[in-house]
Amino acid sequence: MKRLAAVGLALLLTGCGAGSSEVVDGMRAPTGLAPGVTLFFVDADQRLRPQPRETGRLGTVVEALALLLTGPGADPDLHTEISARGETRVVVETSADRITVRLPLTGADLTDLGVDQVVCTALGVHVQGGGSASTTVLVVFTLPGTEPNPPRRCPVIPPG
Repeated sequence: MKRLAAVGLALLLTGCGAGSSEVVDGMRAPTGLAPGVTLFFVDADQRLRPQPRETGRLGTVVEALALLLTGPGADPDLHTEISARGETRVVVETSADRITVRLPLTGADLTDLGVDQVVCTALGVHVQGGGSASTTVLVVFTLPGTEPNPPRRCPVIPPG
């Protein structure tokens, strides 16, 4: 019995064998509650307007952009400047200061305001998830015949 107690005490004192570590800084924690995602559509005056979508969680930039490409739904006051052709597969790469969005479209499938819809939706999810509002978004079209766009910021989300 004494031997069993000694073994137990030795195990407690030695721990699991993992050494101590330093505190590691990472990204800021997510801000606020996220019952859904905010998509950006266009109103009758050709201005970007946020449209909250109740999804039960914030989700990812890819998921938000896939929802954006499905259109504004039944809201008669909003429309989209994106001709998505029914395609919703989007690829997103995120670095410290840039989000790169690859869309299965050509530049002719969106107006400049349509590009802003993509930029604002991607940046909105990024910021709500704890990212910086000063991040730029580069929209890349994967179908041939399109000139590259320069990185952009969302005109309705002030940089942090």
